[in-house]
Order: sequence, then structure tokens, then C-alpha cells
Amino acid sequence: MLIVPAMVYLRSLLFNILFYGLTALLAICLLPCLLLPASVTRNLARLWGWVTVVSLRVAGGRHRIGGATALDRQVIYAAKHQSAWETTVLCYLLRCPVPVIKQELLRLPLLGFYFRKAGCIAVDRSAGMKALRQLRDDAARTAADGSSMLIFPQGTRVAPGVAHKYEIGVFAVYEATGLPVVPVALNSGHVWGRNSWLKRPGIIDVDFLPDIPPGLDRKAFMAALEEAIETRMAVLDAPYLTQQEQTG
Repeated sequence: MLIVPAMVYLRSLLFNILFYGLTALLAICLLPCLLLPASVTRNLARLWGWVTVVSLRVAGGRHRIGGATALDRQVIYAAKHQSAWETTVLCYLLRCPVPVIKQELLRLPLLGFYFRKAGCIAVDRSAGMKALRQLRDDAARTAADGSSMLIFPQGTRVAPGVAHKYEIGVFAVYEATGLPVVPVALNSGHVWGRNSWLKRPGIIDVDFLPDIPPGLDRKAFMAALEEAIETRMAVLDAPYLTQQEQTG
């Protein structure tokens, strides 16, 4: 059994008060911004990401960026999804790519208004092929506007060390837009656990891996994406998983 020090509970409590308090305050005070162009709302997402970064420092969480790929081009970022951290911080780090989100997020109080105004691509995961066709259309339209996109190819948060399939939606976006894909490996789940209010001290590594060029068929693309991310994940997760085994 992993013993959690009392200080971790205290710092987690302080983080949750700070982060959720500031999120609610911003969501209320910035409502007039919804009357302005969508680009303004997208930049508010960067502010929310900054709030996340600063708040997490209270709990001892930091991040560092790895990889040599340029982050100022129009691309599709296909990122590992371990926690809520990357849903806000990647928008901050990557200068407002249009995220692909689950449709349920549009129904969140207040925040749903911001997601709609920012032009997030919402996917109804219960709609099958209809949702896939809509995803292709929305992605093509977003690419035509010159925007980059952010998608979580496994479609849900996956705990560190747990295997989960890569969904076909990422290929639909890739094929519809003709853009290169930048795989993103990260290990946020060790600091900000999936479905856990505890925040543990540690460094979140975010690695931007070499591009997957346009034009691959589905099988080749999906294999290349999964291999790139999961190979790097084995390196990023290893120190934390080893530590858990030693203290568990």
C-alpha cells in the first residue's frame, strides 16, 4: 500500500482551492469576452493553462518540455492523455490549437459556453460513423482556417502503465486535413492522477516527437503513431512506476 504523507494532502487541498476557485472566478468575470471574436476566447484558454501551471506549483508540480520539433507551424498534435492537466496546459504551451473534445464538455456550466465560442471540435462518442463524418468535416474546416488542432488519440484519460487502444478518430482528422501529425508523449498522470483530487510533487515531462508526414494509409499511420508515443512513454513512466513498486 502506498503511504501518502500528510503534506501531500495539505498541498493538494491548497491546489484545489486555488485552481477551482480561480477557474470559477475567471469563468464568471470574463463572460463579456464571449461577445468578442473566437480568437479572444482561445487566448483565454492560454490564461486558464497558465492558472493551471501556477496553481500546481503549490502542490510541488512542475513541467519540462522535450523534443526538437518546431511548435509554430500548422499541425495536428496527437497527445497522450493521462489527466486533466494536458487539457489546459497544452493550449497554453502550444498557443491555442483547436482541441477535439467530447461533446459532454459543452454541457458544463459556464465553461461550455467558452468551449463553443472557441470553436472546439466536439465529438458525440455515441453517434458512431455519423460522429466520424462530422469530425472529418469539422477538422477540414478548421484546417482551412489555418489553425492547428489538438487531439487525444486514445479518446479518454488512461492511467500510467495501462494499455488502451488508439481510436480511429485521429486518422480521420489526419486524412481530412492533409496536415503532419506531431505525437506528444507526457506523464502527467503521476502528478495529477486520473479521477483523483490528490496532486503529488514531481516533474511532468512533455516530449514533442518527430512529425508523421501526410499521406500514409490508415494501418501505417496508426502503427507509426502508437509506436512513437508508447515507445517514449515507456521511458517517461519508468522512474515513477519503479518508485511506486519500491514504496508500495
